[in-house]
Amino acid sequence: MAATGGRERMSSVDTAWLRMDRPSNLMMIVGIDVFERPVDVAALRAVIETRLLAFARFRQRVEHDATGTAWWVDDDRFDLDAHLVPHRLDGDGDDAALQRFVAELAITPLDPDRPLWQFHLVNGYRGTDALVARIHHCIADGIALVRVMLSLTDDAAPPAVPSGPAAPGVGDHGDAELTSNPWRPFLQPLTEGAVKAIEATGSAVTRSMRLASLAGEPEKLADYAQIGGRVVVDAARIALMTSDTQTCLKGVPGVAKGIAWNEPLPLDDVKLVCRALGASVNDVLLSCVAGALRTYLRGRGEDTEGCEIRAMVPVNLRRTDGPIRLGNRFGLVPLELPVGIGNPLARLHEVRRRMDELKGGYQAVLAYTLLEVVGRAPKLVQDPILQYVASKATAVMTNGPGPKAPLSLAGRRLSRMMFWVPQSGDIGLGVSILSYAGGVQFGVIADRRLCPDPQRLIDAFLPEFDALMLVCAMLPPELLGTPVDAEGLEHALFGEPRGVAA
Repeated sequence: MAATGGRERMSSVDTAWLRMDRPSNLMMIVGIDVFERPVDVAALRAVIETRLLAFARFRQRVEHDATGTAWWVDDDRFDLDAHLVPHRLDGDGDDAALQRFVAELAITPLDPDRPLWQFHLVNGYRGTDALVARIHHCIADGIALVRVMLSLTDDAAPPAVPSGPAAPGVGDHGDAELTSNPWRPFLQPLTEGAVKAIEATGSAVTRSMRLASLAGEPEKLADYAQIGGRVVVDAARIALMTSDTQTCLKGVPGVAKGIAWNEPLPLDDVKLVCRALGASVNDVLLSCVAGALRTYLRGRGEDTEGCEIRAMVPVNLRRTDGPIRLGNRFGLVPLELPVGIGNPLARLHEVRRRMDELKGGYQAVLAYTLLEVVGRAPKLVQDPILQYVASKATAVMTNGPGPKAPLSLAGRRLSRMMFWVPQSGDIGLGVSILSYAGGVQFGVIADRRLCPDPQRLIDAFLPEFDALMLVCAMLPPELLGTPVDAEGLEHALFGEPRGVAA
């Protein structure tokens, strides 16, 4: 990436995210930190000045040259008052008031003539303060930004900022569908680029293959052929995706957003269910998401028989240790949620099977490479390709572990952390799951036209988790800790199914 003084060319991937903005879906990552008691504004400003602004990207605006190329340029008139904005909630200052305020921020564009971020210090929320952050996705992905935000806390070490003038970015299928598929011209270069990207991630498998060939062990090169074959298969899966089930959650979004969240689930309870059912935390939480979607859709009169809802799930492609590097380095993996399965244990079993199938694939790397390709192309080329991908999904979903112990910011302990990533194209639903200080927080951001009552969707998470807790209570001791599907549980509880001879 070329850089001259306070001017640095934006990477092609970050450029792709910059150009994805549309009125119905702005490419902003939105987060909320809730303080246990009101924060001192001077102390908060000092933290931002010394820690956040240590990253040059937060002091740079975006400028376009005559060719349309985007550049990061130092903002000579940078003013922190334009980026740390006070706000007092109206009315009772309850959850609903904060949700309305954040929903309005989510549809308000950032000032393009200034660095593309803004913090809003909200007074009067449940007797304390909350800090709402809006950061454009072109600055960094969620993984990097979580590390940036954690570096602001009193309990964290100061950020390891890269040296230099700027923190660098990272920079049935028929013939008719194939013909109209805008990915076709990109499929071959995408596959070639994916192989390079896989090597760039430092994969142990590719390193061992390279060493094997140099050591005169050609028989081990079969592994390389297998990886190449998997890359091609995964590329075809992405390029030839059919749409997921048409529900009321799919359609053309409007502009208005709704935001909702729940009281956190105790993480110890989640781990208890995981141990009892032989599942991972991800498996359990994703099965609860699928169940909550099922409950919500049925409540709106939808037929959920055979329903499959595809969520695009970000997968990190960078190291999470060492210096914090901004920019985007992640890929999106399409995960089909088995919303049509009513039995909670059968649904968990199917989610686990699908997650296992996704592991070891290269769809995340392929998606990242696609953004590299379209980020170099004109916006007129980029838009239909990314719209094609978005049309195949209903939601964007993030799921990640947060700090295990409570953190403090500007001398005040944080009681809660939440965040949402943007939805691209016509996707109208975003689901976030974040663990923090012993609790698991579910959050939803949704288009009001497609999902007018997101709180009802959030309220369905706890009953789905309670159903799995009930299953754990029913399990015979000899089955605890082993993966059990619905049929196995039925057999353990009731013996041989009716009609089957003993």
